Amino acid sequence: MVTTVAQHILSTLTASGVRRVYGLPGDSLNGFTDAIRRSGDITWEHVRHEEAAAFAATAEAALTGRLAVCAGSCGPGNTHLINGLYDAQRTRVPVLAIAAHIPMNEVGTGYFQETHPQDLFRECSVYCELVSTPEMAPRLVEIAMRTAVEENGVAVLVIPGEVFLGRLPDREWNIRPVLPTRSVIRPDDLSLRRAADILNWGSRVTILGGAGTAGAHAELIQLAETLNAPIVHAFRGKEHIEYDNPFDVGMTGLLGFASGYKAIKEADVLLMLGTDFPYSQFYPEDARVIQVDIRGSHLGRRTPVDLGLVGDVKDTIEALLPLLSPKTDRTHLDRSLNHYRRTRKSLDSLAVNDRDRTPIRPEYVAGVVDRLAADDAVFTFDVGSPTIWTARYLTMNGRRRLSGSFTHGTMACALPHAIGAQTAFPGRQVVALAGDGGLAMLFGELLTLVQSNLPVKLIVFNNSSLNFVELEMKAAGVVNFGTELKNPDFGAVARAMGIFGRRVEQPADLEQAVADAFAHDGPALIDVVVARQELSIPPAISAEQAKGFTVYAIRTILAGRGDELLDLVSTNVARRILD
Repeated sequence: MVTTVAQHILSTLTASGVRRVYGLPGDSLNGFTDAIRRSGDITWEHVRHEEAAAFAATAEAALTGRLAVCAGSCGPGNTHLINGLYDAQRTRVPVLAIAAHIPMNEVGTGYFQETHPQDLFRECSVYCELVSTPEMAPRLVEIAMRTAVEENGVAVLVIPGEVFLGRLPDREWNIRPVLPTRSVIRPDDLSLRRAADILNWGSRVTILGGAGTAGAHAELIQLAETLNAPIVHAFRGKEHIEYDNPFDVGMTGLLGFASGYKAIKEADVLLMLGTDFPYSQFYPEDARVIQVDIRGSHLGRRTPVDLGLVGDVKDTIEALLPLLSPKTDRTHLDRSLNHYRRTRKSLDSLAVNDRDRTPIRPEYVAGVVDRLAADDAVFTFDVGSPTIWTARYLTMNGRRRLSGSFTHGTMACALPHAIGAQTAFPGRQVVALAGDGGLAMLFGELLTLVQSNLPVKLIVFNNSSLNFVELEMKAAGVVNFGTELKNPDFGAVARAMGIFGRRVEQPADLEQAVADAFAHDGPALIDVVVARQELSIPPAISAEQAKGFTVYAIRTILAGRGDELLDLVSTNVARRILD
């Protein structure tokens, strides 16, 4: 039988477990989308912007661990994909991008919508190749899928429109499923012995875990119990580490807690497990450092390490545990746990209805969402202040999931990530914690929720500003500029689109509004007017940051904006004195 290249590609995707493609149609994609129309196995998930297609595929791949697929037409369709593909690449999840191309005989002529996709996508992919003839397609499709799956990254296939329609006999496309392999990956015995010697020597061992601890929760807890070690987690490790963990002392870093920072700074041995935590100022100065990572290139690139180990965290811990001498001294652990309890109590004291004062505290919003959301909810979040409230106030329990732009740090990801999450998990509650700026960037994707009947619940932190940027400006001693947002009533806009929408300005109305949204059978949006000047202080303030805040205050007064400074004081200082 002779079949089109597009149909062969879909057969290979189907055999490999792919069930959908996210994208926006275009003439150069016609051969591919028409094959999907004819297919009974793969659906076309239509979005309003190709960036959203890549974001949605990123979320699906991150939450399922399986290959996800997005597609864009030639020229602008390709360039729109790029930011979402950067997100996937830096999140290290398997995504295949189908990038349609102009006709091959027009390449190099300055043709309509001409770009050079291999150059465009090279930095945000682990594999990027042009399929210039139908005969090239079988091998390149398999190589692209295999590379994406095994290297957990983005693979891009650049395919001219006429190649999709090219025909190949079935015998020339020998379909085999492309599925991830599973291997035992751990350091050699000598390296494990060296690691055990360092850990047995240490009297104040602290563990810092990241996303690489996924699937190793039981082993991690056993390791901490053996070493009497507090466990600090990076943000991407939150969902894998935080729950059912008597050794948890919170996060560190710009989003984290003083207790996590302190547990690391006071360690004489720091054991890093599956984390590429980027902020060097939060590492200890004098501790001996052991780092375990599946990627050898990550070893020592954030802080100097005494011993680098390449291995899967679960496999490595299992091999390491028999070599360790159980510790009996709990001084370091108990001190860290006590500090965490105090820090957690202080943070939770802010997540309350502050005597019906307005604007509403964003911490209170996050606390209400956490309390009312389902036990197996999937949360997505925008970069900016929603990231802070997600990190500090959403409770993980081993069933809840998190999806966001942890490493690439892009705005506008909460809604399209939620589209991917809800599409992949139609029976689960998906809650997007969106910033007003991030939501507005890809506002059209609200229409995707309606068109695809996706019951995503959006909580909008509406502070009429690019709030986190303002905080960065304050720390740098810069008067806030260019961060003001003139927002509509997002709830009214949602209703106009056919979405359950409500605006909340009074704290007393918040809980019922969130409960109603969660109970609604369909997409829902709650627009919450929150305090603009709420400060989210990192666990350690540098002298430069302290100086920056002082300079900011002086410059703000000199700029004739003393009311902004008074608002900052009343929102943060006065509230805490009254508390």
